[in-house]
Amino acid sequence: MVVLHIPQALCLPCFLRFIQEEAPSTPQELPTLLAYLKMWLIQALLVLSHLFAASHGAPSGFPASGNGLWFTTPGKVWSRDFLPVGNGYLAAMTPGGTTQEATQLNIESLWSGGPFADPSYNGGNKQPSERANTAVIMQNIRQSIFSSATGDIDNVESLATDPGAYGSYAGAGHLLTTLNFSTSAAVTNYSRWLDLDQGLARTSWVQSGVGVQRTTLCALSTRSCTLHTTLSPSSSSSFSLPAISHTFTHLLEPDLPPPNITCISPTTLSVRGYLSSLSSTPTPASPTSMLYEFLIRGSVPSGQGTVRCTQFPVPFGFPPNATLDIIPSSTNGTLSTLKEAWITWVGDTNYSLLAGDAAHNYSFAGPDPRVSLLSLLDAASPSSPSTSSSTFQTLLTTHTRSYQALTQKFSLSLSTVPQVSTPTDELKAKYSIDAAGGNGEENRYLEWVLFNYGRYLLASSAPGSLPANLQGKWANGLGNAWSADYHSNINIQMNYWSAEMTNLDVTKSLFDYFEKTWAPRGAYTAQVLYNITRGWVVHNEMNIFGHTGMKASGNSAEWANYPESNVWMMIHVWDHFDYTNDLAWFKSQGWPLLKGVASFHLDKLVTDLHFNDSSLVVNPCNSPEQAPITFGCAHAQQMIWQLFNSIEKGFAASGDKDTAFLTEVRAKRAAMDKGLHVGSWGQLQEWKVDQDSPTDTHRHLSHLIGLYPGYAIASYDPSIQALPSPQTAYTKKQVLDAVTTSLIHRGNGTGPDADSGWEKAWRAAAWAQLGDADTFYHELSYAIFENFGPNLFSLYNPFDPNPIFQIDANLAYPAAVMNALLQAPDVASLSTPLTITLLPALPTQWPTGSIKGTRVRGGITLDLAWSGGKPTSASIKVDSGITPRSVKVVYKGKTLASFKTSPGLTRSFSSF
Repeated sequence: MVVLHIPQALCLPCFLRFIQEEAPSTPQELPTLLAYLKMWLIQALLVLSHLFAASHGAPSGFPASGNGLWFTTPGKVWSRDFLPVGNGYLAAMTPGGTTQEATQLNIESLWSGGPFADPSYNGGNKQPSERANTAVIMQNIRQSIFSSATGDIDNVESLATDPGAYGSYAGAGHLLTTLNFSTSAAVTNYSRWLDLDQGLARTSWVQSGVGVQRTTLCALSTRSCTLHTTLSPSSSSSFSLPAISHTFTHLLEPDLPPPNITCISPTTLSVRGYLSSLSSTPTPASPTSMLYEFLIRGSVPSGQGTVRCTQFPVPFGFPPNATLDIIPSSTNGTLSTLKEAWITWVGDTNYSLLAGDAAHNYSFAGPDPRVSLLSLLDAASPSSPSTSSSTFQTLLTTHTRSYQALTQKFSLSLSTVPQVSTPTDELKAKYSIDAAGGNGEENRYLEWVLFNYGRYLLASSAPGSLPANLQGKWANGLGNAWSADYHSNINIQMNYWSAEMTNLDVTKSLFDYFEKTWAPRGAYTAQVLYNITRGWVVHNEMNIFGHTGMKASGNSAEWANYPESNVWMMIHVWDHFDYTNDLAWFKSQGWPLLKGVASFHLDKLVTDLHFNDSSLVVNPCNSPEQAPITFGCAHAQQMIWQLFNSIEKGFAASGDKDTAFLTEVRAKRAAMDKGLHVGSWGQLQEWKVDQDSPTDTHRHLSHLIGLYPGYAIASYDPSIQALPSPQTAYTKKQVLDAVTTSLIHRGNGTGPDADSGWEKAWRAAAWAQLGDADTFYHELSYAIFENFGPNLFSLYNPFDPNPIFQIDANLAYPAAVMNALLQAPDVASLSTPLTITLLPALPTQWPTGSIKGTRVRGGITLDLAWSGGKPTSASIKVDSGITPRSVKVVYKGKTLASFKTSPGLTRSFSSF
């Protein structure tokens, strides 16, 4: 079925072409054609009405800075229209309803599957008894690849294991908030918006002479969420203000089993259920899945009303149900004093990161969450509300302060005039690629908002106990696309690309996740699958239960044969130390993670018996999501080389005395193939065997990882990255020319295999690294045009009526922008100068702007301003307690300064 989307509705030639191509061949098809004609006419009228309607401008209360999103109609489609709030532990999606609001809820650890659903679940691993036979299979696979004339084989299915109860991140139901107006008066002056300055969502309208404003926020400071309603009758209105009812429903969340809904106090509602991925419904007596609970408390200022939790009688066999109502106080028989009320909710499951190891039988089972939730709720919403509105105002103030403390250490300005007279969905609909001139201001404003939106989404989804997943923490339904899990061959990495550079301290949950779920069972996987007793390994698709095995799904090698996922994530571990110089963290968590991964890959590298050049290579390998099963994949070789460099750079700081380990790292690093080979058509080879196709427009840029986000290409040094003898080392220009050729042939991110925003964001960052401002901006603007929805969510299938939300493009967007404004790629050794390049790929569309508080490696904070496309000022400040290192500051190939850092050093630049 072809759907004519509103942006296409006025394209009459498009519609006529559709009629010609889909002309009815039988009389029975004529009604279908007429239906399409009617739909086209309706959509055309809607577009025309928007074009000629007078905009009333942004709503009162919208950020004066313009830093937000706003709309004139309630949301209808979850992924296109709803607005997100969250604190990492909890998340919510708000459509902005009026008489009734349906807030969709999430708890970060609410997953189906795992040991909660299947006690025999073992993370998709082989059994201990299979270890010896698997070692033989692995050796045979390696020999077959090396002896193959083409250097590859067709499958490694004997290494993979059925995923079993892998499960999925799940939605947690809907909270319905109903204003019980006694009339059906029309809604006027409607607006809804997302305030990125304060980190909250609001909806306002007028109905029956009453002004209503609803605020939804999730406070990190209290691990709670709050929905606050204010009611303001006009002076001429004699209408009695309504009661406000709050109910929970599982029915809008597909396949979520019905929970028990009970009153645990006169003001507090409990929603308590089990999330089952099995056909049977679990019971408290015999739970077969994860327990979750929300506690919801109502509050109203004294004298304005009463909070009343009411238990409903239900038929025998049905779970209990209840509602939480806020009833206005009565004055002379008239209900007229209720001016504000709010509910606060907390939620959790009985999942625990601390129980994901052998000592706990990988159960991940924690205590019943009730006790801790009561404590959280009491702190966030006292059971005895104050005599004024101070309770909510205190919560709002505390939330705003903690949110801004997290997000406002950094800022970007593109010197754009906020286009607040036009709703965000209309700005997005009018957005054009490579805009300059007439549409340039609107584009620049939307691009700036998207940058801040990406940081908001990361700040709202990453600070919990678990890291941001494929959808941050916002998911709808029991099962979600790709399980809304942790794909670790680009997606989870992309989520965090901007964190260090934009001074957003949100990585703790990421590193805890590695330590508590990847490493423990990953050590077992290393033994049973690879016959390696040192370190640990995981593969591409990861849930919250330590699914470390190679996941079987048909001929799954291109998806699952990825034991380098742990290596990629160690880039983030090293970067955190490199940016922050947090020595205590590095010694306690960072170094053990690095050493564990490096230890595994020291034992996994093997001598190349295909080319017989004495180099060490990985075998077998797949370049992520590419089909060839081969050896010496460029992606793996570049990353492992970088990992070994991190070991050498971090060894002294770690306090580790294992010098034999460091010696082994140095020796095997020297013997490694470095993953840099120029192929037959001038490309950088993706595999050691030259088999790249010039027509391959695959979504991944895996073999270019050393360009961005890595540095094996960006900081290429022929003196230390030479190919094995008798070949000579490439010059840096030869390598970059080959990379450019590969990047051109890889296309713009709309290959036949996918059309998603994340691949365009990666391409944009890669072109920025090459200093190509025009192509950088084209890719960036094309991603916005093609893949971002009306609510600025990145959509995997943007032309689907109900598309899939993928957060990685939203979160990668700030990183791509920053890579055009400032670059300081890592280097192989601490003795190599760190080069900071100012405005390496500044597009002409951003002639004036500034960045403040950006972080650079070596514990450096940098401010930069530019005008007319050129820098006007720059300043750096070095942290105290850093390890001194050499730094160069460069603009357009000219070295502005070379110096050695020292604690507290400051430098300023005004001549460029």
